[in-house]
Amino acid sequence: MGTQTKMLTWLGWVISGLIGLLMAFSATMKLLNPPEVAEQFVGKFGYPADLILAIAIVEIACVVIYLVPQTAVLGAVMLTGYLGGAVATHVRVEDNFVPAVVLGVFVWLGVYLRDPRLRALLPLRRSLAAPDPR
Repeated sequence: MGTQTKMLTWLGWVISGLIGLLMAFSATMKLLNPPEVAEQFVGKFGYPADLILAIAIVEIACVVIYLVPQTAVLGAVMLTGYLGGAVATHVRVEDNFVPAVVLGVFVWLGVYLRDPRLRALLPLRRSLAAPDPR
């Protein structure tokens, strides 16, 4: 297994914390449901108004699971699915979907940097040493 430096851990937590803050802000805006958010949610994206609470709860649950170290990988998978839905929504209305894609990349970067087990499972490069013939 690779080495885990304090710098990697802190960088991973900073990225993960920023992701958590952005997603929590998004969920909070859905919970508060100001007219601008409702107009965009219903008018622009075409979702029923009664789904906004459920989507906010799902978003909060994904973030909480992502920020707990023992369930971070599951949370990253769930946030990837959530953001995939955001990408599909933006593509459907011919809106800019790049921010949701970039956010998804940073979700995985954050957990990748803070969890050495994930880096061992998905190394960026492999050793060129010959395999053990046993």
